[in-house]
Amino acid sequence: MEDSRLVWRTEGRRELLRTPVFKVMGQHETSATGIEGDYIALDSPLCVVTVPVLEDKFVLVRQWRHGAGMLTTEFPGGVIDRGEEPEAAAGRELSEETGYMAGRLTLLGKCNPNPALFNSRFYCFLAEELTPTGVQHLDRDELLDVKLVPISEVIADFGSEEYSHAFMGTALAFYLRHVNKH
Repeated sequence: MEDSRLVWRTEGRRELLRTPVFKVMGQHETSATGIEGDYIALDSPLCVVTVPVLEDKFVLVRQWRHGAGMLTTEFPGGVIDRGEEPEAAAGRELSEETGYMAGRLTLLGKCNPNPALFNSRFYCFLAEELTPTGVQHLDRDELLDVKLVPISEVIADFGSEEYSHAFMGTALAFYLRHVNKH
């Protein structure tokens, strides 16, 4: 079958809501077969997630997540600043959140967090040859603790409440694919 019959054309877009993190867009779309409908898409910034490895441990951050109303433990990451390269953002976020500098960053993969709603991507980097600086540079509203957790424990416990962030699960899958290649 041809993919062209599955493609929809955006006929119009309008901003419904602007937040500090994303914009909610209303889109009127038409399918190749003539079906019309109104849909929602979220314009959100590009993000990075860094998988920092120190010997047999991951360097993780524990923080409050407002959407879920709970504490989670996850890989460091954040928004890529306008004009910033993903690799630079990965190193910056790692340093800001954990106080570790990476001697080597390797792109593990990139993907869309949820293509049904989001138009963005996030990039995942492996951070190795870590050096502690002892200094974090957190945002005003960023409260977090740094944890060193055995890699085997994180893999075994992923999906529990503590390790429930889907970006982390995707980053973990990229990491496992990488280590299984070598």
